[in-house]
Amino acid sequence: MYSRLSVRALLLLAVVTSPATAGSAMPPPTDPAAMHAFVNHLLARMTLREKIGQLSIAGADRKDLQQLIRDGRLGGTNGVLPGQDVLAYTRKLQQLAMQSRLKIPLWFMGDVNHGFRTIFPVPLALAATWDTALVERVQHAAAAEATAAGVDWTFSPMVDISRDPRWGRVVEGAGEDPFLGAAMARAQLRGFQGHNLAASDTMMATAKHFVGYGAVEGGRDYNATYLPRGLLHDVYLPPFHALVNAGVAAVMPALTTLNDMPSTADRRLLTGLLRQRWGFHGVIVSDYDAIPELQQHGIAATPADAARLALAAGVDIDLHSGTYLAQLPALVRNGTVPIGEIDDAVRRVLDAKYRLGLFQDPFRYGDASRAQRVTLSPAHRALARRAARESMVLLKNDRNTLPLSPRLRIAVIGPLADDRKAMLGQMSAEGQPQDVVPILEGIRAAAGSAADVAYAQGVDVEGADGSGIAAAVQVAKAADVAVLVLGEDQHLIGEGHSRSRLGLPGRQRDLAKAIVATGKPVVVVLINGRPLSITWLHDHVAAILEAWVPGDETGPAVADLLFGKASPSGKLPMTFPRDVGQVPIYYAHLETGRPWDPTTAVSRHYTTHYVDVPNTPLYPFGYGLSYTRFSYGQVHLDSDRLKAGGVLHASVRVTNIGDRRGSDVVQLYTHDRVATISPPVRLLKGFQRVTLAAGASQEVRFTIRPADLAFYRGNRGMGTEAGTYDVYIGGDSRATQSGHFVLVDGSAPTKVTPRRTQTRAPAG
Repeated sequence: MYSRLSVRALLLLAVVTSPATAGSAMPPPTDPAAMHAFVNHLLARMTLREKIGQLSIAGADRKDLQQLIRDGRLGGTNGVLPGQDVLAYTRKLQQLAMQSRLKIPLWFMGDVNHGFRTIFPVPLALAATWDTALVERVQHAAAAEATAAGVDWTFSPMVDISRDPRWGRVVEGAGEDPFLGAAMARAQLRGFQGHNLAASDTMMATAKHFVGYGAVEGGRDYNATYLPRGLLHDVYLPPFHALVNAGVAAVMPALTTLNDMPSTADRRLLTGLLRQRWGFHGVIVSDYDAIPELQQHGIAATPADAARLALAAGVDIDLHSGTYLAQLPALVRNGTVPIGEIDDAVRRVLDAKYRLGLFQDPFRYGDASRAQRVTLSPAHRALARRAARESMVLLKNDRNTLPLSPRLRIAVIGPLADDRKAMLGQMSAEGQPQDVVPILEGIRAAAGSAADVAYAQGVDVEGADGSGIAAAVQVAKAADVAVLVLGEDQHLIGEGHSRSRLGLPGRQRDLAKAIVATGKPVVVVLINGRPLSITWLHDHVAAILEAWVPGDETGPAVADLLFGKASPSGKLPMTFPRDVGQVPIYYAHLETGRPWDPTTAVSRHYTTHYVDVPNTPLYPFGYGLSYTRFSYGQVHLDSDRLKAGGVLHASVRVTNIGDRRGSDVVQLYTHDRVATISPPVRLLKGFQRVTLAAGASQEVRFTIRPADLAFYRGNRGMGTEAGTYDVYIGGDSRATQSGHFVLVDGSAPTKVTPRRTQTRAPAG
C-alpha cells in the first residue's frame, strides 16, 4: 500500500510525463518533501543512459545534439549564443525535450557575468563601486534579460581572488581581498538567484573556480597553483564559503591543479571540504572539457579513467566534452563505477531542476513579451550608466584639471576613444557593439554646441605603426585640453589573455609622450581589465580616470565625470604596481624580520626593498579620489575589550570639507599585533559608502565580532586568539586614524601587547 506522500509523488510523476498538463497539478518548487518524493520516483523510472544524460551538458557544436534531446539523454545545453535568437532556440530545444520518454526538461546555461544583452561594467569594475546594493541590481537586471530568453543558469560569479594582474581573468573577479570578494560574491548571488529560485526572472548561479585559480604561477592562465593551507583558508576559500552559506546552486571546480592535484579530480576538496564539511547540497559542474583534460594533467591514462576520477571526486556534470556520455555506461556495467554514485549525482541534478520550477513549467524561462519589456530597456540602460559611473576611479587630478568646462576646445585622441566593441569586454553574452555609446560620442553629446570637439586615433591598441601620431599632435595643438583614451581591448584581457608586461601596449606610450610634449593639459581615460603599470603617465599627465571596461553606457558615464555632472567615487579593488617586477603586490602582506622603513637610512641595505623602485605601489588598494575632499575624525571604540560572543562598535565622523556633494567609501581594517603565526599588516573587515553634501558630516559605525578576527591556525583549524588588535578607519588601505582593543578569551582578560614600531600602513 502506498503512503499518502508516495501517492502524491506518483501523481506528480504522471504530470511530468504529460506536457499538456504541465503546471496544472504540481506543488510549489519550494516544497522539499514533495521534491524528494517526486525525484526519487522519477529516478526509479530512468534507464542508465537517461541518467547519464542528465549528468551531461553538450554544446551547439555537437552534431547529434537534437537526437540526444529527443532520446532524453541530455541534461542541458548552452543558451548564450551571440548572434542567435536565443529565445527561439531555447524554446525549440525544450519542445524537443518534451518529446522524450520521460519529458525531463532541459536547462540552458552560459556565461552571464556582466549583462546579457544590456552590457554593464565588467565584474572587476563592479567591485570598484564598493556598492553591494548596486551590484545586486546589476546582476538581477542581467538575470531578468537572460531568463526572458530562456537561459536559467549562469556560470557566474567568478570569485577567484587574484593578486597578480598579469592573469587575464582578474577582469572577471573582485580583486585581491577576500572580504571585499565575499561581499561582492553575495551581492551577485542575490542578484542572480533572488529569494526564490523558481521565480521567472531569477536563475541558478555558479561559484567558480574552486579553488586557487587566481594564484596561477607566473600569472599565466591554466598554470599550476601552489598554496599553503593558511593562505588557502584565509584568502582563497572565504568567498566560496560565503556563497555556499548563502545558498549558491552550483560550484565549478578550477581547470587547474592545486598543490599537484587537478581540482576536477580532487575528492578531498570537492567531497571532503565542499560537501561534507561545508554542507553543500547543490550541483558540481566541471569546467569546459576539464574532465578529458585529466589525461593531459597526467593522472588519467584513458577517457574512462578521467570519467571515473571526476565522478568519484564529486563532479556531477560533464560540461561539453561528452566524456560521461561515452564512458560511464560501460564503467557502470562492468562494476568499476557504482550505480549509487550515478544516482546520487542525478538526484542532485533533478533537485536543481525542480527548484528552478522546470518540472512545473518547462517553458517558464522563455517569455517574448517580458523579453521585449526588459531587454535594453531604458531602466537597464540607466542602471548601466550609473554602474559605469560609480565604478570609475579618479587616480590623479592635479590642479583640479577635472571637471572640464564644456566651453573648451577638446581634443579626443586615442585608439579606444571611438571603439565600441572593446567596451563590451571578452565575455559579453549577447551584447552587440551597435548598442555601445563610445567615449567620443558621449563627450560630443555632453558638450553640445558649446564645445569644439576634435578627434584623432593616433595609433592602434597594438602594433608598431606610429604614422598617425603626427596628425594627433596637430589636433592637440589646436585644442585647450587633450583627452587621451588609452589601454587594452578585448584581445588583451580575459580568459587565455595573460600578459608578461603591464604597460600600455603597442605605440600608445609614444602617442602619450607626443601629446604631453605639446604643453596642453592632458587627461587620460584608461580602458583596461587589470591594474596597469602607468608610472610615466602618473608623472606627466594632469589627470587620470580609470574607467575599466564600462559596457554599453561607456560614453555617457565618462562624460558625466569629465564634465562634473557627477563626482568620481570608485575605489580600487586591486593594487596598482609601479612596475611589473613588484608583482604579486597587495596591501595585506606579511611583515618581515627586516622591514624597510622609508623614514630612515640606517641599515637600509639589509632590509626588504628593491634597489631600483620603491616598495610602495603606484596606487594602493581602496584608493580613489573625488572632486571634493573628506576628512576623518578620531576612531572611537565603545569598549576596550571584546569577549567571546560579544560585539564591539567602532565609529568615526566623516566630513565633506570640499565645496560639492560627493561619495566616499569608509573602510575599516584590523591588525593583530601578536599571533602564533605572522599576521598581515592589516586586513579589511568593513566598508560603507557615504554620500555627503558640501560641509556635511556623518558618523559611520562598524560592528566587530570575534568571528571577524578568525584565521587559520594550522592543526588547530580556523579560530581566534586572544590579544591586542589595532583598528584603522579611513578612505583607503593606508588609513592612519586608529584605536585598539583586546580580544579576551572569554574567561580572563589578556595583557595588552605594546604596538610594534614597524606596524604601519601597508606598502601594497
